Amino acid sequence: MEKKTGTTTVGIKLKDGVVLAADTQASLDHMVETLNIKKILPITDRIAITTAGSVGDLQALARMLEAEAKYYQFTWGKPMTAKAMANLLSNILNESKWFPYMVQIIIGGYVEEPTLASLDPLGGLIFDNYTTTGSGSPFAIAILEDGYKEDMNIEDARELAIRAVRTAGKRDVYTGERKIQVITITKEGMKEEFVEFKE
Repeated sequence: MEKKTGTTTVGIKLKDGVVLAADTQASLDHMVETLNIKKILPITDRIAITTAGSVGDLQALARMLEAEAKYYQFTWGKPMTAKAMANLLSNILNESKWFPYMVQIIIGGYVEEPTLASLDPLGGLIFDNYTTTGSGSPFAIAILEDGYKEDMNIEDARELAIRAVRTAGKRDVYTGERKIQVITITKEGMKEEFVEFKE
């Protein structure tokens, strides 16, 4: 039986970088299988992806993108941008539409500029300032809509992303609220942390 996340993931783009956040609970049918799964995977030291959906599908796509990024760096002598990687991922998903990867993906990075995009299982690609995916996304997007400001700083965006995921976890049974994975990407690099709540 396949492990599925049934999750909430959030992405926020700012002038100084990108913030990605997700809960760490994975479910198997109606059972919580683990509270410690990573739903945000670094692809390079400047680009990461999140997923709602099949863990195995995301892991396969992540390995593919890592290989493509290394090949691009070797061939052209410079890193692939997040925008280029988002377009590549869109093409990969679209080519598999008759046997699709069961994922909703957010890709975020800062290579030449902050970039944030969401992709559906068939390769639909939308670049945006903030987005959310997964079963808890209706709750999370309301928090982002209310709290997002174009001039906010990374720390404020981090707090907003955590609040959005946690709020979704209070109402969506498939989203965990006790532990949240957060990745911030700026021109200085990528930072990963896990925020835990006792209650």
